[in-house]
Amino acid sequence: MREWSLRAGNPLNLTLAADRRLSTPSYVNDHSWEMDLGSGEPPALSLRTTYGLRARSIRIFPRFTEDGNSVTNVSDFVTQPVIRQFYPNFLELTFSPLEGLEVIYEVRVPDSNAIAGRLTITNSTTERRKPRLEMCAALVPLEGHTFSHTQMQMVNVLVGQTSGLIPLLFMTGGPLPGTGLQPSLMVDLDLEPGASRRLTWSQAATLEHQSSFDTARLVAAQPWDAERARIELVNAGESIEFHTGDPEWDAALALSQNAAFSLFFPANHNLPYPSFVQVRGPDQGYSRKGDGSDYPASWNGQSPLDAYYLASILPAAPNLARGLLRNFLAVQTEDGTVDGKPGLGGHRGRYPAMPILASMAWNLHCSSDEDEFLAEVFPKLLNFFWTWFSPMNDRDRDGIPEWVHLMQTGYEENPMFDTWNPWSQGAEISSMHSPALMAMLYREGQSLIRIAKQLGREDEVRLVTKQIERLKSGLKEAWNPRAALYRYRDRQTGTSSSGKVLGRLQGSGTIKLKQTFEPPVRLLIEVQTTDPAARRPQVVISEYSTKGENEIIQGSQFHWRSGGMVATSQQVHEKIGRIQLKGVGTKDRVIIRRLDYTGEDHTLMIPLWAGVPDVQQAQIMVSRNVLIAERFDRPYGIPACPTSPNAEADPACSSVYLPWNQLIGEGMLAYGFRQEAARLVAHLMTGVIQNLKQKRTFYQHYHADTGQGLGERNALSGLAPVGLFLQVLGVELLSSTRVRLEGKNPFPWPVTVQYKGLKVIRGLERTDVIFPNGKSVTVEDPVPCIVSI
Repeated sequence: MREWSLRAGNPLNLTLAADRRLSTPSYVNDHSWEMDLGSGEPPALSLRTTYGLRARSIRIFPRFTEDGNSVTNVSDFVTQPVIRQFYPNFLELTFSPLEGLEVIYEVRVPDSNAIAGRLTITNSTTERRKPRLEMCAALVPLEGHTFSHTQMQMVNVLVGQTSGLIPLLFMTGGPLPGTGLQPSLMVDLDLEPGASRRLTWSQAATLEHQSSFDTARLVAAQPWDAERARIELVNAGESIEFHTGDPEWDAALALSQNAAFSLFFPANHNLPYPSFVQVRGPDQGYSRKGDGSDYPASWNGQSPLDAYYLASILPAAPNLARGLLRNFLAVQTEDGTVDGKPGLGGHRGRYPAMPILASMAWNLHCSSDEDEFLAEVFPKLLNFFWTWFSPMNDRDRDGIPEWVHLMQTGYEENPMFDTWNPWSQGAEISSMHSPALMAMLYREGQSLIRIAKQLGREDEVRLVTKQIERLKSGLKEAWNPRAALYRYRDRQTGTSSSGKVLGRLQGSGTIKLKQTFEPPVRLLIEVQTTDPAARRPQVVISEYSTKGENEIIQGSQFHWRSGGMVATSQQVHEKIGRIQLKGVGTKDRVIIRRLDYTGEDHTLMIPLWAGVPDVQQAQIMVSRNVLIAERFDRPYGIPACPTSPNAEADPACSSVYLPWNQLIGEGMLAYGFRQEAARLVAHLMTGVIQNLKQKRTFYQHYHADTGQGLGERNALSGLAPVGLFLQVLGVELLSSTRVRLEGKNPFPWPVTVQYKGLKVIRGLERTDVIFPNGKSVTVEDPVPCIVSI
């Protein structure tokens, strides 16, 4: 495996957690840790956690003392820490705390409730040395007490208590209680010139003193070198090693795969295959209810878009991706519906999954050529496809379904439909036809047709062919040549008009409009109130100003939003005489608007991914949107929206969603925009690397203009686009003896890709493929080909 040389200021992500491939992490009681290279009080090379917010903090750090000189602060070290190896549950650093004293520091997380470290201390001078090593532990509990010295079975240990947990620090070498300000265990060393001494510490946090002691002692006694060899072997078999012309890219791509593996938890009775969480860090992992049912959104299930993106980050671990797909199909109901967010805690999104699963299945087949998996999932995916055209999802039965819930879309802050931000419109999402949904269904149909052809079952998809033609027709109608982009349209009228205020009112009463509309309009009723107990009003829309009730909007149709509540009319109206409002507070204000369909966002480019536009439309779409700075071309990736309504909305509208950028980049490649896709990858990598260098973490989103990290830390959606980078490079690893090549390397430097002994050296004009047995093949033709032995 590659030996790194990463220091503070380089791209780093130093979160450590139990690895599902090597242990059985607990989904409901998981302790993740983070290595800190010098902050905190006191400043130190520390490992930090909160046990999933069961403590304010706990820090474990070394102190080195010789001749009365004690060193804890990294800035006082003779040489600063250098990261040499990293895996999801393992870290190796080297440094020199005192002149002539060299330290190799290895840290390992063997399971969810323990962590261990091994220090190899070498005297590199020509004189005998007698340094002292202390392992310090600082606990700030929520309920309990900080660490104190005690003896258990004649062994000195440190024991604390917080929120029912009993953290215990154990150390080999016959430690004594330390004498410093922080509780510690210390060992005095006697090192001849060139001699080394190894000491191991371990920490366990369980519910009982004896259990914590037994666990810590057991972990400290495990054969360290054998455990490390297991870790290296597992990671070598499922990770891809990159050598680009930029070491920072190499680190970001490796760290992203590392972080992706750490997001997985084992299968249980709720899901038959391993699943993932969206974020994993020191503050997550504890369920007070003990079953995970109380977890927040980042831990309560797998979404299709996240699963698609995660599969692309781990192209060398296709079995994990297959398991994710099987998890979705395992919760499929008798009518064919697949839940949009099934979770290990028994969670269900209670809305249909985004239609991207057949596309994911076909991608997995293309990278493995295994028909058995396709045969297993095909009938279930076909049934799922048809559920989208049921009355629940296609309300007007026109063959073009609608979203039923904003969470389905993978873009919850969409200003068109979001109700949490005051600057959002808050429209009912089912009132519009979404180009993204139509495009995804079109691609699902195309994928099902390919799968059926591969399996020799074409007769089963004849109706699918007709259905996707209707979707393509709908997308053709949604094309906006003026903006060179697709647009939202009303589900009944098919129009895409701008919004307009039609009337205002304070309190209950009647607004007399006496207006005729061509085309008919759908109304948005907003009630602005500061009363958290405000009643939901009733709205009566009448064609005439003195009689009739064309539509009644009940209070149950109103949704709470920032600053009040909002509702969308279920009908469109050609003529409105009056609008009566009942049950509105006397101080509350009412605004009646014509619904606005003209909002633009990144999802409107998904038809490019689905292969819908013709070549000319695709060229116009890319050149006038993706490559124009005033539109979506930004230094750190494609933003969610090309413009923001105000400064408050800027962080959300300017957020770069990497999963959506991945789909757009794949679409660009499909139409031959390889150089442009490489440029997009470079923008995305710049944002990721900037935050890894400055904040040492992956953020949920990145600001398109500044690269600032936004949202949660250690988030799946902020990992570097490993899969897109490989696709743009034109390399697809099928096995250790087969690789698919396409096009030329569009990056400014040669790239070497290594996997299980296979080495692909992608030069600017030629590609050398070196197989594990030493045989090599050179390819100079950019025409797609498979190289194998």
